[in-house]
Amino acid sequence: MFGSSDSSAPGPPGADDRRERVRSLADMIARAGLQPSGGGGASPSSGRTPPPEDLATRGVDADPYAVARQIVLRQLTMAPRSRAQLEDKLRQKNCDPEVAREVLDRLTEVGLVDDEAYAAMLVRSQQSGRGLARRALARELSRKGVDRDVADQVLEQVGAEDERDRARRLVDKKLRTMHGLDRQVQTRRLAGMLARKGYSSSMAFAVIREALDELPQHRRD
Repeated sequence: MFGSSDSSAPGPPGADDRRERVRSLADMIARAGLQPSGGGGASPSSGRTPPPEDLATRGVDADPYAVARQIVLRQLTMAPRSRAQLEDKLRQKNCDPEVAREVLDRLTEVGLVDDEAYAAMLVRSQQSGRGLARRALARELSRKGVDRDVADQVLEQVGAEDERDRARRLVDKKLRTMHGLDRQVQTRRLAGMLARKGYSSSMAFAVIREALDELPQHRRD
C-alpha cells in the first residue's frame, strides 16, 4: 500500500504517492471482492483507477456498510491511517458503531488496515524527517491511536547506536548555525533541541560534549 511512486506523470508534491496508493487499494479491493457495484472501476481510456466514490453522498437509502467502506477507502487513498483514526472519521460521519467495527474488521483481514505496518511507516518517516528518538516516537504513535503493544513492538527495532548517531547528526547540523556562541549557550540550546526530539538527557549531553570537544574553538592547547 505504501509502494514506490510513479514518476511518469507530473503532479504536485505527494501526487505520485497518492496515485500509487489508489492503484494498490484498487488491486486489493478487487482481490478481496470489496468493490460495491457501480463503485467506479478503472477508466478504459486512461488505464488509471480513480479514488473510490464517497457513497455517503447518495442519501439515506445507501447501504450503510458500503458507505462506511467507501469512507475508509477514501481516507486511505489520501494518506496511511491507523485504525483509531479511521474509527474517528467514521464516528464523525455518523456511521453506526457496529457497522464501523465490522467494516474495519473486514478491511483488517484483507490487509487494507494494518496498524503494525502503519506504525513502522510512521517511525521511519519521523526518524528520517524530524530525527525523533524513541520517546518522541512513542508519543507520536500514541497520538495517532496506535495500540501500546503494537507501538512497543515496532519501537524495539530502533537501536540505541542508531539513535545516538541520529542525535550526533542533529547536533552537527545545529552547530553550523551557532558559530561564535559561548560553549554553555551552545550546550543549553543543543540540549533543549534534543530533549524536544525525545532524546534522554544522558545521551544528549554525551553527544553534545563529544561534538563540542571536536570544535577548534573548544580544543585545549
